[in-house]
Amino acid sequence: MGISNAVGLAAAEAHLAAVYNKPGMELIDHYTYTIAGDGCMQEGISHEACAYAGHLGLGKLIAFYDDNGITIDGHTDLSFTEDVGKRFEPYGWQVLEVPEGNTDVDAIRKAIKEAKACTDKPTLIKVKTTIGFGSPNKADSHDAHGAPLGADEAEATRKQLGWNYGEFEVPDQVYDTFRKHAKAGSEKQAAWNKMFKEYQEKEPELAAQFKRAVMDRKLPENWADCLPKVTPEDKGKATRLHSQDCLNAIANVLPEFMGGSADLAPSNMTLMKCTGDFLKDSYSERNMRFGIREFGMGAVSNALSLDKTGIIPYCATFTIFTDYMRGAIRIAALSQAGSIFVTTHDSIAVGEDGPTHQPIETLPSLRLIPDLTVMRPADGNETAGAYKYAVERSKNESRPTMMAFSRQAVDNLPNSSIENTMKGAYEVIECEKPELILTIGTGSEVGLCVDAAKKLDGQVRVVSMPSCEVFRASWLWWAVVDSHVAQPDSYKSKLLPADVPKMSVEAEAEPEDRSIFGNW
Repeated sequence: MGISNAVGLAAAEAHLAAVYNKPGMELIDHYTYTIAGDGCMQEGISHEACAYAGHLGLGKLIAFYDDNGITIDGHTDLSFTEDVGKRFEPYGWQVLEVPEGNTDVDAIRKAIKEAKACTDKPTLIKVKTTIGFGSPNKADSHDAHGAPLGADEAEATRKQLGWNYGEFEVPDQVYDTFRKHAKAGSEKQAAWNKMFKEYQEKEPELAAQFKRAVMDRKLPENWADCLPKVTPEDKGKATRLHSQDCLNAIANVLPEFMGGSADLAPSNMTLMKCTGDFLKDSYSERNMRFGIREFGMGAVSNALSLDKTGIIPYCATFTIFTDYMRGAIRIAALSQAGSIFVTTHDSIAVGEDGPTHQPIETLPSLRLIPDLTVMRPADGNETAGAYKYAVERSKNESRPTMMAFSRQAVDNLPNSSIENTMKGAYEVIECEKPELILTIGTGSEVGLCVDAAKKLDGQVRVVSMPSCEVFRASWLWWAVVDSHVAQPDSYKSKLLPADVPKMSVEAEAEPEDRSIFGNW
């Protein structure tokens, strides 16, 4: 995940530099460094992301491969004998080697200098090291990998290395070195501030955009006015098409909005029409062509947000293929990355693809990920509301949202609106004293509930719940940590009174633990 995140950080640098830098005024000019081990080189996600980095020619990405030949099981030749350098070269990387990484610091410095000189390729520096170097009894063994050396071995290691200081004792020369770096950093900061003042005078529009989107990380006033609205009289269509309308509306007003699909843009409807493709010779564009690399795509998208540049990243695939990127989705929630995961083909109606593409159990499992909001809109207004929620959650809070859209057409609902969607659940068919509540209707199943209510005799209320997480959120908790207004308990109990029978309707496999829907 780390080296894949590094690819996203380098992509963010490349994009922002292409958008904002002007001759003599390089606001963005840094390198991305990452350290990877033998395990990183074996995991599939590194293959996906590093092949993508080579394709993009991210020349400011420098990866150190700590080639120590040890994993938890023992020496890597038990399971891993490939030549990593020869694999990275056809990816499009420059590969350098430091044969003695334990002590030859000058060789490492030389490799970094050579890596920086290569501007059209990322660089992998293979640094041959000994794990536990200096340990008399545990060096070059798996004993130094997953467990502490122990007090006696640590003392023996210090003696062998000539380190005449105690545990947690930091010599003065270390403090002196860091103080010098702090002074140099202050001078660079002052120079950058002076340059930005000149930039504001010469490029006022770009400077204002940079300050809002990148430095202050704020959304424009009334940005959500761009989102389309529909009425029940408007012709229904698939929510993936409503998603396309919303995505393109947002792209026109938020230049920091960027992302793409895992080779499914024509099916996900996720191509932005106002910009071109983010490629090796066009870093200023915003459509990212991730290829069939769901896991790598998720990690790269997370890093675009974690770079803290104000970029609002989205990535797209079929709902079922979130299984390929589940680790990246979970990490987005854990690390507070503002990724927007756009998915389509959300249920059994997936056209010609068949049962392997039907995510009948996927959404309930995604709802179990803490701090991930899942939105499954039922019509055009709910789709717009989902995007409003997701964009604000990404920009203002750096937290992820997963959205699931339908392939088949759905009717536009009465009472649907952006505002009601932001409540998490609301009445579609109103009923003052219901005898039955058809809920939790989500996505395309809400329309089925509306049709059923028309055929039932009696007092029936239909509730649409585009997001269980938004509806269930504690008002007191959200008032502190979330920019959105959670609904008080009085709203929840009035919408779903405890003494009225309820039926939840969603085309998913029923989980054994119904608590994800709440105890209503």
